[in-house]
Amino acid sequence: MNRSLARIWDAEVLWLFFYLILGAFTAAGEAEAGMAVWQWNFDTEPVDQAPSGFTFGRTGSGRLGRWVVQNDKDAPSGRQVLAQLDVDNTSYRFPVAVANEPVLRDLQISVRCKAVTGTLDQACGVVFRYTDENNYYVARANALEDNIRFYYVKSGKRTQLASWSGRVSSGFWHELRVEAQGDRFSVFWDGQSVIEANDKTFPYSGKIGLWTKADSVTYFDNLSTEAR
Repeated sequence: MNRSLARIWDAEVLWLFFYLILGAFTAAGEAEAGMAVWQWNFDTEPVDQAPSGFTFGRTGSGRLGRWVVQNDKDAPSGRQVLAQLDVDNTSYRFPVAVANEPVLRDLQISVRCKAVTGTLDQACGVVFRYTDENNYYVARANALEDNIRFYYVKSGKRTQLASWSGRVSSGFWHELRVEAQGDRFSVFWDGQSVIEANDKTFPYSGKIGLWTKADSVTYFDNLSTEAR
C-alpha cells in the first residue's frame, strides 16, 4: 500500500471510529431521555382537599373513601401527604386513588406509606395496569397481619398470587415498590425483595394509583412511577 492509500485508509478508520463513538453516546442519551418519570409529593396541593390529577373509586361495597391532602410533621418530603380518612369498616371494601396519567405496561412504581389506624385492617397498597376499579394488579402491606401480598383483581374479585410474612409496623413510614416487566413481577418492602411472581391476567397497559382496605386510615407520600 502506497502512502496516499495509507493516508486515505487511516482517515476512513478514524471517521468510522468517530461515528461509532458518536452513535454510542447518542443512543445512551436517547435512552436516558426516553426514561419518563412521574412523581407526586402533594406539597403544592390545598390541604383538606382531594389532589388534582386523580380519580377515586372503590372495589367491593361500602363508602367510596375520603382521599384528601393532610399535614404530617413526619412526612418523608415537605409536610403534606395524601390520606385516606374514611373509616367505613365494610370488610370487602377497597378505596382507590388513581392518577389520570400515565398509562403504562412495563414499569416501576413506588410509594412511601404509613398505616395510621384501623381495627379490621391497616393496609397500604399500590395498583397498576389499572383499567377500572374492578380490574387491576395490587401489591399491599398490612400492619395488623404483618404480611405483604400480591393480587390481581378481575371483575371485582381478588385472587392472591403470592405472599410474604414479615414485620410491617404501624405508625412508621415504609417504602413499597413494584417492578413489572411483561408477566414478571417483583415486590419490594423497605428495599428488600419479598415477592417474585408470574401472571398473565392483565398483559396490557393501565393506570397506576393507591389502595387501602376496609377501615384503614393510611398516609401516602412520594408516589413515583417510571416506564421500564
